[in-house]
Amino acid sequence: MSTESTLPKAGKSEAAPYPRAQAKLRKRQAYVAPFRLSYHEQEQGPPQRQAELFYLQKQIQAQTQMVFILEDGEQIEGCIEWYDRNSLKIRGRQKTLVYKSAIKYMYKLGDAGQ
Repeated sequence: MSTESTLPKAGKSEAAPYPRAQAKLRKRQAYVAPFRLSYHEQEQGPPQRQAELFYLQKQIQAQTQMVFILEDGEQIEGCIEWYDRNSLKIRGRQKTLVYKSAIKYMYKLGDAGQ
């Protein structure tokens, strides 16, 4: 299936009885949604990514109790069970899947007063 058959032809529009309706139709056809990379892909290069992976792996192996402060102010306590590029699975009172982009900051439970 070619893209020519699915995209509207530029300059050719459906016949509308009023000039304003034709202008609106042209504006709708000309709009192209912007392409953006995700937040983490733009800011993190290879060195930062490797440091993050090392830190997370170390906390998983040690079963360190962590506190996660989310962007909306919610606080989650627990151990990191596993992670991937965009999320963490936290085991606390209940198991929770949290997007990394929703985490404001995190720290070890014992380090709160230091």
